[in-house]
This record gives sequence, structure tokens and C-alpha cells, in this order.
Amino acid sequence: MALPSASSRTATLRAKLSAYHCSSSNSTTSSTTTTTTTPLKPLIAMSAHSALSAKIASQVTTTSVSSSSTTGSTPPTAAVPAFDAIWVSGFELSALHAVPDASIISPSTHLSTTRDIFHSQPLPLIADLDTGFGNAVNLAYALPRYEAAGTSAVVIEDKTFPKDSSLRPGGRQHLVPIPEFQAKIRAAKELSSMIVIARTEALIAAATAVDTTTTNPNQNQNRGQSEALARALAYEEAGADAVLVHSKSSTPKEIISFCSAYTGNVPLVIVPTSYPRWSFEDVSRLTDNKVGLVICGNHAVRAAVAGMRSAFRRIADDRGIAGVQDEIASVEDIFQLQGDDELRELEKKYLP
Repeated sequence: MALPSASSRTATLRAKLSAYHCSSSNSTTSSTTTTTTTPLKPLIAMSAHSALSAKIASQVTTTSVSSSSTTGSTPPTAAVPAFDAIWVSGFELSALHAVPDASIISPSTHLSTTRDIFHSQPLPLIADLDTGFGNAVNLAYALPRYEAAGTSAVVIEDKTFPKDSSLRPGGRQHLVPIPEFQAKIRAAKELSSMIVIARTEALIAAATAVDTTTTNPNQNQNRGQSEALARALAYEEAGADAVLVHSKSSTPKEIISFCSAYTGNVPLVIVPTSYPRWSFEDVSRLTDNKVGLVICGNHAVRAAVAGMRSAFRRIADDRGIAGVQDEIASVEDIFQLQGDDELRELEKKYLP
């Protein structure tokens, strides 16, 4: 099966994201009336750590009302991909190699995985570049290689190198100066045609810091929001196409507050790992369409780990494999994911 080109995938993702530019989607408020635009379902990116996990994600479908439906009749539906993009997750790839998410996996390993994922399925790729592998010069060398591998968008975060996982309790969450990170954004924009998503960790850095001079539990949060807002606007000024604001709060209140105060013109991106009970419909409704993309940041590897543990435990307890036959994928399913049908067609066409 012929897959879409990298440029086609990038154009599709860019066009979808453009609908969420805040300058055109914000509600308008006066002293007497408030007019709110129709909520837009945010784009959804599913995490992946391998070509196999990405292909599985790309094959999940949902139903969509056909644009050819006529008024007064039951609208026909069509199966469409459930996800708009694949998140090539650094956290997941680190987990795949059983090492911490702390800039330990080499750029070449992540790049090779990105290339494999591109060739395995048709969705656009959003590459998690962590801090950009060092300074702006390190990033400059990486960018053309990721674009050549088929990447449609890159996410770069404003923490120091080497990074520490945002969700790790007690992790090192130190931010680089704004001008230093703006230089990385400019490099990404000038040296590639990929979508550039600037990720700020200001909310997490503030939550991690301990201020012993105050007894007000909200002071760090307020300081974090002010810093995050300032950085978001500065990153947009540097050319970012979108801003990812990350939070490890167990509720979405911090994100809702940030979105309410955000006055930028580029769409926001969130990763709701720590506040999972927030539905995609809630995202658009409570953020006035400012959030254009939701990234399911680590669900592929977590689902895989849970499934393997369950199957392995059952085999060990049963002292045999019969009990898991109906709980695991069939061999035929694996053949399909491997592209066995395409192989057979090539054999018929080219082998004697």
C-alpha cells in the first residue's frame, strides 16, 4: 500500500492545526453579552515507541458523518482514523530500552525509530526531541535528519540538558533562559519546514520548587503561570507554530487557568497524563478552542506493559499457554501487522 509523502502529511497536520489559531477562535466578551464559538474537537496524537505500536494506532478507527449526507435523512457514516498523528515519544522509547527518560537514549536511536514509524503507517509524525539534544547548534544538526526521516512536527522543551522526566517525583526541572530557547525555535524554523511546537515546563518547574518563605500554597502556582504565560508569548514571537504547556497537577484546573489567561495567537497543546479524567470534549469546551492538540503521551507502552504482565502471570500460574490464547493477539493478526499480504503479492509479481 502506497503511503502519503512526508510533505503531504505535514500539510494535512498544518491545515488542521490552523483552525485553532486563537486570534480567530477566541470568544468575544462585552459588558452585556458573551459570544462563544462552537467547540472544536482537538486533534489527538497517540504515542508510539515502535513501528508496530504506531501501525496499531493508525488502524484504530472511529465514525464520521459524511459531508454528502442530505438533510432529513439519516447521515451516512464512514470509518476514519481515530487519531490525527503519531507522537514519537522519548519517554516510551526510553522505556522500551529499559532506561530512564533522562536524555540517555541516543539521538540516532530515536531518529531510527522515527524513520521506521514513518514507513509503517500513514499518519503525520510529531517527534519528541526533548531539549533538542543540547544547545541550538546541536538542534541545528538534528533538524534536517528528522525532516528527511519523514517528521511533520517537532516538540522542543525549555529545560536544561540533560533533561529529567517531567512526571518523575523530585526530578530536576530547571528551565533555560528565554533568549536561549528562542534561539532554538529560530533554528528550528529557519532550518526546516516542519511544524515547530515549543514546550514550556514552567508550571512543572514551579510545582517542583519549594518556597520556604511563604505559607500560601497558591504562590508557586501563580508564579508558575506568570512564567509560563511570558514564555508562551516569547516563544510565539520567536516563530513557534504552537505552544505545549505541560502540567503534572492531578486536575486540569492549572491548565484551564493558563488557557483563560493566554492571549497568544498560536494554538496550545496539552499532554493530560496526570489529569486523565478530562475528556476531549471538555478540553474544547473549557478552553474556548485554544487547545488544538491533545497528546496521549505514554499510553502505548503502558498498555503494552500491562498486557504483557497479565499474559506472563497467567502462563506462570497455569504452567501452560492454553489459558491466554483468547487474551492475546492471534498469529494471523501479527502476520497482518507485518504486512504479510504485501509480501505475498510481491512474491507473485517478481519471483519465478
